[in-house]
Amino acid sequence: MSDTKQYDNDYENKWCPGCGNFGILNAIKKSLADMQMPPEKVLMVSGIGQAAKNPHFLQCNFFHGLHGRALPVATGAKLADQDLTILVNMGDGDCYGEGGNHLLAALRRNINLTLLVHNNMVYGLTKGQASPTSRRGFVTKAQPGGVAYDACNPLTLALSQGAGFVARGYCGEIQHLSRLIKEAVSYPGFSLVDILQVCISFNNVNTYQFYNDRVYKLEEETYKADDLHQAIDRAMEWEDKIPIGILYQKETRGYTQGLAPLQSGSLFSQTYDPEQVQKVISAV
Repeated sequence: MSDTKQYDNDYENKWCPGCGNFGILNAIKKSLADMQMPPEKVLMVSGIGQAAKNPHFLQCNFFHGLHGRALPVATGAKLADQDLTILVNMGDGDCYGEGGNHLLAALRRNINLTLLVHNNMVYGLTKGQASPTSRRGFVTKAQPGGVAYDACNPLTLALSQGAGFVARGYCGEIQHLSRLIKEAVSYPGFSLVDILQVCISFNNVNTYQFYNDRVYKLEEETYKADDLHQAIDRAMEWEDKIPIGILYQKETRGYTQGLAPLQSGSLFSQTYDPEQVQKVISAV
């Protein structure tokens, strides 16, 4: 069994008892331990929300940014130090709502990051408003008549924009989720893992029982993850059966691999001419 203690810290955790974020946190720790990843070589970047507090409870580098803005911060960090392993933690509202345009940019660039979205289909930190992934008819205090429009499907969105690695995990399947995270981190490009996360306080529909009755694992022996059309079909399954696993994976070239200035090493380790930098700044 992998030793995850090196990733523990003393920060007080105030998530609700039973919150699905605990399962995700444990899966992240296990995946990092299995990969023997030194904490100092890991950077966690997050935005705003309960999911964004995840890096607080890990012994590693982390940057807690603004609502929806974790991906541009992580992009800058990757360009500065391409040898860092960077995991981005965001919630469904944080990523698919406020951060939607940044998600599209990251997909297009194929920046070498792993994006873990804690998808509980509700804004948990702000007391239960509908999020972009809330299903039609979902009742909240802010939407007492139920959500009047269809939910965003982040998996089909990512697939339609050429994403090279798209997966779905579940907070109640920690071992399986840990394997998905390891595969995502090892992928040489942008990887999205949308994680079904239970919110016990503000989502009484998508409960542990709801998912336990529906989720099924894609069998690696029979499911071909390089078939885009099949991946789209699986991504659209929801009502009675919900697949988890790697929906799609293809060979790609990561963004930093194609940048000439990075071929001689990470930017932070390179020398530069201050006068030339000042000329560029002055010209703006």
